[in-house]
Amino acid sequence: MGQDAAAPIRTAIVGFGISGKVFHAPLIAADPAYSLDVIVTADPERAAEAARLYPHARIVPTPEALFALAGDLDLVILGTPPLTHFDLAATAVAHGLHVVVDKPFVTTAAHGEELITRASDAGVQLTVFQNRRWDADFLTLKELLAEGALGEVRTFESRFEWWRPEGFGNWRDSATLAEGGGILHDLGAHLIDQAIQLFGPAAESYGETANHGPDPDGADTEAFVSLLHDSGVRSRLWMNGMAAQAGPRFHVLGSRAGYTKWGLDSQEPALAAGMTPTDPAYGIDAQDSWGVLGVGESATPVPAARGAYPRFYTELAAALHGHGPLPVNPAEPLEVLKIIERIHALA
Repeated sequence: MGQDAAAPIRTAIVGFGISGKVFHAPLIAADPAYSLDVIVTADPERAAEAARLYPHARIVPTPEALFALAGDLDLVILGTPPLTHFDLAATAVAHGLHVVVDKPFVTTAAHGEELITRASDAGVQLTVFQNRRWDADFLTLKELLAEGALGEVRTFESRFEWWRPEGFGNWRDSATLAEGGGILHDLGAHLIDQAIQLFGPAAESYGETANHGPDPDGADTEAFVSLLHDSGVRSRLWMNGMAAQAGPRFHVLGSRAGYTKWGLDSQEPALAAGMTPTDPAYGIDAQDSWGVLGVGESATPVPAARGAYPRFYTELAAALHGHGPLPVNPAEPLEVLKIIERIHALA
């Protein structure tokens, strides 16, 4: 199913929490290839905020109300908890709509395989919002690897760590593993994906998880993953929402040099603060947050590439118009989900 290149891609966003409000809506609103036609939220305060920010969008309280409008739409974006992804995506596909699903895609690999099959059979496009492929530091590291600046890479360390002992204040604090909860599902979906994008498929995987939350039967709040890639690179990945001190975001060691970067990408806080992707300052990391490249004390700062979350939707529009691949092939987050499932099964 192709799109008329002259007409905007008529888009609905389901959910207006952090995902819908901070990530998807600003990116869609800033891209002339799309129109933001419908926002789904049952929360009165969020509905009022959505109406204020996007006065041309229709605000509806339920997915059922959305799918009643399916004939006037092309694309549905799911910014909802993982437990809802399969049913909502399957319903969108059944209505002939293209679908963007937030990571971690779905709660089980079996559901992921089923959705990919259904989308293919229906002739619609299905993709997953792995936005961290367009972090400034990730793009910078990709450039360094392409240039051979580190020589032969031997080990890759990557961390998402911060101090938030009070939790997220949303569904993440209570979702069980069966519901797609836990920090390995939430952040591992990014870190494992990034590692595989950089260094190729994982031949072996190992993981550790721990729960330091108030519910002893709750999902993991801390996780570690080790991947041995077919390329020979060893990735070590940490995720922790209760880290009183954070380690480096990236620490990459090669035969010629190392690259170390501290601090998280600036795009999420910028979007949360109301900056639009069209702002000239969007995606530009401050010089004092640049990573350093070299050996020992001779390491020097590397100018950061510009963060580029909008590129996901630019590439999606091209794909929907038949002019290129999807920004994220759903088979890739499916493989990440299989790794997460294996780690949980052994942890």
